Amino acid sequence: MREFSLPALYEVPADGNLTDLIRRNASQHPDVAVMGRKVDGVWTDVTAKEFLAEVRGAAKGLIAAGVEPGDRVALLSRTRYEWVLLDFAIWSAGGVTVPVYETSSPEQIQWILGDSGATLVLVESAAHQEAVVSVQGNLPDLKGIWQIEDDAVAQLIGTGLDVSDELLDERMSAANADDPATIVYTSGTTGRPKGCVLTHRAFFAECGNVVERLKPLFRTGECSVLLFLPAAHVFGRLVEVASVMAPIRLGCVPDIKNLTDELASFRPTLILGVPRVFEKVYNSARAKAQADGKGKIFDKAAHTAIAYSRALSTPQGPSFGLKLKHKIFDKLVFSKLRAVLGGRGEYAISGGAPLGERLGHFFRGIGFTVLEGYGLTESCAATAFNPWDRQKIGTVGQPLPGSVVRIADDGEVLLHGEHIFSRYWNNEAATAEALADGWFHTGDIGTLDEDGYLAITGRKKEILVTAGGKNVAPAVIEDRIRAHALVAECMVVGDGRPFVGALVTIDEEFLGRWASEHGKPTGSTAATLRDDADLVAEVQRAIDDGNAAVSKAESVRKFRILPAQFTEEAGHITPSLKLKRNVVAKDFADEIEAIYTA
Repeated sequence: MREFSLPALYEVPADGNLTDLIRRNASQHPDVAVMGRKVDGVWTDVTAKEFLAEVRGAAKGLIAAGVEPGDRVALLSRTRYEWVLLDFAIWSAGGVTVPVYETSSPEQIQWILGDSGATLVLVESAAHQEAVVSVQGNLPDLKGIWQIEDDAVAQLIGTGLDVSDELLDERMSAANADDPATIVYTSGTTGRPKGCVLTHRAFFAECGNVVERLKPLFRTGECSVLLFLPAAHVFGRLVEVASVMAPIRLGCVPDIKNLTDELASFRPTLILGVPRVFEKVYNSARAKAQADGKGKIFDKAAHTAIAYSRALSTPQGPSFGLKLKHKIFDKLVFSKLRAVLGGRGEYAISGGAPLGERLGHFFRGIGFTVLEGYGLTESCAATAFNPWDRQKIGTVGQPLPGSVVRIADDGEVLLHGEHIFSRYWNNEAATAEALADGWFHTGDIGTLDEDGYLAITGRKKEILVTAGGKNVAPAVIEDRIRAHALVAECMVVGDGRPFVGALVTIDEEFLGRWASEHGKPTGSTAATLRDDADLVAEVQRAIDDGNAAVSKAESVRKFRILPAQFTEEAGHITPSLKLKRNVVAKDFADEIEAIYTA
């Protein structure tokens, strides 16, 4: 057993709640832009004083609509300015926010609203409202629905005109640090989603220590962050609250189809994303270079960036020759890549899945350092992250200051700290199992090095045991295979089987370009090309790269290219892009069987 901790850098208030942050900002930084919102396609600043006034108006409307202290209010919307505004308005009315992914099915909506006992739901669109109405008959606690695109904020402000400032101030001070701030339902890779109760104290401990440890990334009046992750996900919530706590300017993007344009117009200094975002940036840049006849130059530049970054971790640092090559490629390639990311940023924070050493070194080598972290819904997002000044690529960093990470005898990662959830809503049995002996049992397998840097190697429940008795952690090889531009998703199989196999889906964005370059028919799809010798050979290269990261017994011997994608709608992946392995295994049982009978 091994454990590591760092002293807290932020003192959690003995009392109070998250609404204290917006009142403090309006008092201490009244004219500082704390939000950016799109108005007629143009980013417009919202000052701390203006944000507080709009939150108060919406909160009065919620009180007039019947929200009482402790009531659960659901928020079903894409990431947008109104999401943040209404989140703070719910807290200001004394309520508890229950986020719902905007992609949720009526059945999922019914479960979350019913289990939480939500009395009110704020939806984004008419389609969302229709989905709620379709199950409203099974939700006896639900008293009202307000629609953002039907001017819900203005309607709430109008509804609350008769609510006094004194009553609102009383409500804003009603919750204490140990009261629930939100109930975030887990993505549910197995079984029903469980509602994680996160208190105001948990957010103070989490965001306060993140902001303090990454202080150069959260400079008030200078720094900004563009949130394009789902605000319903706990990682998105970390971005929201940490930005308000600092405070720095926060912008929200509901649709990532035009993310490059949004980055160019907002020009954030900090980006937070999942590994797939950074993989896409790399793969898109490489594909564009190849299309322009500059593929060899890009590959040499990438090799230089990775070598330069690796050299930064050595006592002697980069050689003179490497520095010179790096300087040349900075003008030719690296500066253009930084421009794609907005042009002002030097840092990003990545979580949700392993980034991989290759990408970590590549981005640091181009002058855009991606700090990898690790966390769960139950840990209020990040429970470990790489510090800006002592990054160790290949790890998820050191524990959140003020918390403890322990590695149990069986390798499981255990957590302790004020940022840990208090309980699962309406689920005492699951709470007792997860919070045994005062430690949160994550279900992840990991190691701690001598400096307290954590590395995650797999999930306890996802460990495959082959017929030969070999334990295989799927994440290691899957992440390497998925790094290939043509691979959208990869799921390793082989539990109880004679060898390890894999199911692979093809990235549609890159397939068209690849098909054109290789003389395949126009309009080719994964379904029409899955047995094509050239495509199979290309995927085999991705498999070979993945196999290089593991032992022979753990390597993929055979694979199947699937004719379709893993989708959230089909239940194959969660909104946070985690594989629901049991669903995939069931839906593609014939494909798995073909691996072992072919």
